[in-house]
Amino acid sequence: MTIFSLARKNMKNNIINYFLYFGSMIFSILIYFVFVSLKYDQTIQSTMAGSPKVNSAFSGASVVLIIFVAIFIGYSNSFFTRKRKKEVGLYALLGLRNKQIGRMLFYENFILSFVALAVGIGLGSLLTKWFVQLLMKVMGYDVIANFSISSSAIINTAIVFLIIALINSIQGYLLIYRFKLLELFRAEAEGEKEPETSILVTMLSISLIGFGYWIALQDMAKSKIWHNLGMGTTALVILMMVVIGTYFLFSTLTVTLLKLSTKNKKRYWKGSRLIGTSQLLYRIKANARTLTIIAVLSATTLTAVGTAYSLYYNAQNMAEQMSPNSYMFIAENPNQAKKVQDVISANPNHQVNYHMSVPVIQIDADTSNLSDKSRSKEQTFTLIANRDFNQLASVQKKKDVLSLKGKEAVILMPFYSEGQTPNYTGSSIQLLTGHKGETITFSGFKPYTLLNIQVAYTTLVVSDEQFASLAKEMKPLQVETYGISNATKARELTADIQNLLPNGDEMPRFSSFYQDYSEGLEMYGLFIYMAAFLGLVFLAATGSIIYFKQLTEANADKERYLILHKIGVKKKEIKRSIAKQVAFIFALPLVAGIAHCSIALTALSSILNTNLTVPVLICIGMYSLIYFAYYVFTVQSYYKIVVTQSK
Repeated sequence: MTIFSLARKNMKNNIINYFLYFGSMIFSILIYFVFVSLKYDQTIQSTMAGSPKVNSAFSGASVVLIIFVAIFIGYSNSFFTRKRKKEVGLYALLGLRNKQIGRMLFYENFILSFVALAVGIGLGSLLTKWFVQLLMKVMGYDVIANFSISSSAIINTAIVFLIIALINSIQGYLLIYRFKLLELFRAEAEGEKEPETSILVTMLSISLIGFGYWIALQDMAKSKIWHNLGMGTTALVILMMVVIGTYFLFSTLTVTLLKLSTKNKKRYWKGSRLIGTSQLLYRIKANARTLTIIAVLSATTLTAVGTAYSLYYNAQNMAEQMSPNSYMFIAENPNQAKKVQDVISANPNHQVNYHMSVPVIQIDADTSNLSDKSRSKEQTFTLIANRDFNQLASVQKKKDVLSLKGKEAVILMPFYSEGQTPNYTGSSIQLLTGHKGETITFSGFKPYTLLNIQVAYTTLVVSDEQFASLAKEMKPLQVETYGISNATKARELTADIQNLLPNGDEMPRFSSFYQDYSEGLEMYGLFIYMAAFLGLVFLAATGSIIYFKQLTEANADKERYLILHKIGVKKKEIKRSIAKQVAFIFALPLVAGIAHCSIALTALSSILNTNLTVPVLICIGMYSLIYFAYYVFTVQSYYKIVVTQSK
């Protein structure tokens, strides 16, 4: 039998151990191939006019994926080391030279990587059309993708993953030279000493995580820590404290809790709980680093996917905040306004809900009296009269009605955030008119706007008499506002109107809800597409890492479960013990990851002034469901290994 055939037979016999590792590699290669293919896809290029945004986004995601997969493959191999040490020792005992054993391990790793590469590229080629269609859908484009296979993507993927496979195979080849024969046979007996507890380290872990959470949840506008350290440094400090705290938490607090559970002798000595608790106790400290990495990866994945989905989920709401009118433009003359009205009225797919002509005044003001020192001392505002506000608010289904008198004014602030945006109530500014200044005082503010912000500056509502007085000195602009039905599907109508209304040089003179909505959908759709698939790769990798670790321990635990079986413990009880033991390992990083993610997204929702609860719960639910599937598969595989020896 040749070394190559021995490697092939060895892989066949160990297929159950390689299954998830092999599947994770295929999935990683598939996603990388798809990302690279999207850069060259003709449907995307023609639809988005060769936008560099898509190319750069997927190039960046591909680099992140390469780095992660390279680390994952190397890290995964380390979990096979303990199991392979004894196997390698047997080959050496049977007379095989180190060079021959090294070649066998080299062939084994390289064959596995090559097959995964071939399967990944093959599946990617078949599914690329579907992935392109999905991307176009989430970005708001209604197009049909054509089936195509990019030779550039195949070459790129093959080169990258063959290099990773070569490095991985060389590491397998060098494995035989790292250990002495005695060490190889004693590999499974090493490192099983009872871990010590430390109250000091336990308290330190809780303090580090708690302090990190406390900083993250502080108001950035008022926090001295955020102000003194800066956003980047503060975020890094929070990350370090949470990661270190999580590691100490897994290595000390869990040990303390497990030891406390052994104090209840009646419960501890019941059934197979003794062996399950003992195995967790002796191994939890050795698993602390792995569990910490998985917790951090889970938190990162959930935060990225949760943020992406939250932005995508709220795309329409954000567009409505920016553009409350379906269309708004500054009419240069009555003829131009009439042409736009005719185009909108003639379109059978959209009904006109309202149409108002609103006179506005764009004016500079001295804002040095405001409490917000971060703004410049001079700012441009768009003024509308009280009566026009009430009419426009009514057709936009706002319930506010204003009754301003004299020099009173109200400012409209669509992205108001308590603690970050100043409350102008009671402050005064001076309007810089032609020959004299007019001082107005804010009697309140509204956390929305009635004018599209791309055409109008920050909007001020002034009394009718104040507006009439200013209109005598400054000629008002005529703003046309429309509200139509099916505004999210107004692509063709929007393009027709744009052809009639050229934009000004300094500031756009036309704005539409559909433009803001489609741009948000395009940007956030691209973001969620990448985040979702990268998140799935991270999830597959983290699930596989726990799987490898548990199967390695299962092979080491065969004898213990064999003894239990011989003294009369039923297989059902053994499986229950395995399920509880594996559940503990799976649950720890998941719970920690969800906790870290929840704090991060709570802070983010405060910054974005957006409620992220619903989309985040959906993401956590889907993530936990897939994670649970890995748990079930791991329990089944663990049980099969143990029961095979117990027969």
